[in-house]
Amino acid sequence: MLVSLLKKTGLKLSLNDPRWGNRKDDGKKAQEGKKPGEGPPDLDQLWRDFNQRLNAFFGQKNRPDNGGNNNGGGNGPRPDMKGAGITAGVVGVIAVFIWLASGAFIVQEGQSGVVLTFGQYTRTAPAGLNWRWPYPFQTDETVNVSQVRTVEVGYRTSLRNKQASESLMLTDDENIIDIQFAVQYTLKDPVEWLFSVRDQEDTLRQVAETAIREVVGRSKMDFVLYEGREKVAFDTQKLMQQILEGYKAGVLINNVTMQAVQPPEQVQAAFDDAVKAGQDRERQKNEGQAYANDVIPKARGAAFRLVQEAEAYRAMVTENSEGNASRFKQVLAEYQKAPAVTRDRMYLETMQQVFSSASKVMVDAKTGSNLLYLPLDKLIAQQAASDASAAAARAAAAAPAANTVMPQEAMQTVEVNQRRDSRSSRERESR
Repeated sequence: MLVSLLKKTGLKLSLNDPRWGNRKDDGKKAQEGKKPGEGPPDLDQLWRDFNQRLNAFFGQKNRPDNGGNNNGGGNGPRPDMKGAGITAGVVGVIAVFIWLASGAFIVQEGQSGVVLTFGQYTRTAPAGLNWRWPYPFQTDETVNVSQVRTVEVGYRTSLRNKQASESLMLTDDENIIDIQFAVQYTLKDPVEWLFSVRDQEDTLRQVAETAIREVVGRSKMDFVLYEGREKVAFDTQKLMQQILEGYKAGVLINNVTMQAVQPPEQVQAAFDDAVKAGQDRERQKNEGQAYANDVIPKARGAAFRLVQEAEAYRAMVTENSEGNASRFKQVLAEYQKAPAVTRDRMYLETMQQVFSSASKVMVDAKTGSNLLYLPLDKLIAQQAASDASAAAARAAAAAPAANTVMPQEAMQTVEVNQRRDSRSSRERESR
């Protein structure tokens, strides 16, 4: 159909023909007055030729003088209403096809397409090739739901570019603190993101500022500066999510990152001095605590040892007393059975104890002479001394380089021998 229409109008589809759409005689006329090698006719001449053919197709006569009436007859073609209707139909079909094709749109992976009918939400298009009714019936908006977006509060792009109106806030102990942080978020509902909030980024920044001011306002300055930074960030994220859920903003807060937390620059020097003083105080407290941890356990150990020794002494005295009392009771029972024998035994034991610690001299009491026969203690001492000197001589002969026995050690040896001899003598007397 389109080919027949082009044949009727005399147009050629060859793009390589410099005189496309022109008749042979028209080409000759267009080339008149031109020198060889000047190329094809200009666009104005082609446009005039095209207009002439359209006028001839719709029944008008070719009028080189741009005037006159077409009713006088001529050589132009007569109007063909059937061909005109077909041409109009083809053009209309092509226009409708192009209009319908304009409703196709592509949604990339990780994005969502929101289709609107006369500005009202209709549906959400998934990733891939989609179609909607063309404009003005329906329109579409593409929203990236997988992108991690960031909102900066207290600064812009760099920490040096501070925003004092956003970063300065008051703590619970009435101190001013400077905080810069960033909020990372993604979109969980593109429809709420488009229609529930007008200025989304500015709204998120205001919500973040409101949330952190509330959290910092309930905390101490030292807590926010040091050990409580992570908790402040977590509480801010939680409070922001609650506020945005109430706004139906379609936002999911992923993370709140503290970039800088410090006192204002005007009081930074004084604050550093206060921090150093606090550190010195903590150091001295730690030193004192270390000294106390060293002294107190020793004192407690000594006190416990004294208590244990006292308890042992008390137990020893008590046990000795109970043992003596029990022995006395046993002796009493035996004394009651045989008083004379028990009396003699007690006398002998007492005298043995007395004589064991006293010097002994044998005296002939029957003859009434005061002549001393045997000074046993002296004899025992002399014998012990001679034994000790002999042992020392043997040791010196055996080991000349060895040290000799000191006099004090010799005396101790003599005393040991004396005790041994006295014990053996007491045993013989008891027999």
